[in-house]
Amino acid sequence: MILSSNSSSPTEVSEFLLNCFVRSPSWQRWLSLPLSLLFLLAMGANATLLITIRLEASLHEPMYYLLSLLSLLDIVLCLTVIPKVLLIFWFDLRPISFPACFLQMYIMNCFLAMESCTFLIMAYDRYVAICHPLRYPAIITDEFVAKAALFILARNVFFTVPIPILSARLNYCHSNVIENCICANLSVSKLSCNDVTINRLYQFAGGWTLLGSDLVLIFLSYSFILRAVLRLKAKGAAAKALSTCGSHFILILFFSTILLVFVLTHVAKKMVSPDVPILLNVLHHVIPAALNPIVYGVRTQEIKQGILKLLRKGL
Repeated sequence: MILSSNSSSPTEVSEFLLNCFVRSPSWQRWLSLPLSLLFLLAMGANATLLITIRLEASLHEPMYYLLSLLSLLDIVLCLTVIPKVLLIFWFDLRPISFPACFLQMYIMNCFLAMESCTFLIMAYDRYVAICHPLRYPAIITDEFVAKAALFILARNVFFTVPIPILSARLNYCHSNVIENCICANLSVSKLSCNDVTINRLYQFAGGWTLLGSDLVLIFLSYSFILRAVLRLKAKGAAAKALSTCGSHFILILFFSTILLVFVLTHVAKKMVSPDVPILLNVLHHVIPAALNPIVYGVRTQEIKQGILKLLRKGL
């Protein structure tokens, strides 16, 4: 790949430079501590949840297998993004090689779509549990979870692999400085001297097709759940039914709210600082990952009991 500097002769380089918060450099100093704490919380909480589900026999059920998958995806997303951002904040280690940049780009797009798809499968699990409780053991089985995991993997690996390929094929001749903390597709491709219309269209179409369709189906599932709950006449039955899917709905709100705000800030670029979407993009990879296991751990009695049991054994 050839990049040109301010001089007339082009120079060949083998890396990009990640330039975080160009217009708000003080953000790096203030963000480093809370970001590192959120990262440690996400790693610790998700690892604890995975170990608890793995060792506690009472949690060997489809719903908790799906929760384990969500925790694995959160861990990978955090490890892909946050350590590099912290290295930039603390040591100004801004260089990132071309292969590493495009690999990070692929993992972010692929695993974010996998996480959205996992929420969809979990919403279907709650729909069957509330709307068809007698059929739940026959429908939501270990085999169902295995097939769902294969679907999540195949769909998102296939549909997101063109994103880094389309970016990698470009010629980067304007600059190698990415005005972002991460190798986001559009931040990287705009450095190219080629036409990037296809990149932008595929990112837009892919995002709305995968994430958009997942969110529509998720909220459609919850509309059916709400309708079924409102028909329950037994005292306390509605509250009990809603409590079984409350944790999942809270996680979806975390995921979709940050994503929606991120999209809106991109749409209203002229009304906000260009550093705001960068900040939201970084936070979107760590805040849901830190909160997901905590919400389930606090609201799910079986998980709380499993964690306490492991702590007693450790002591």
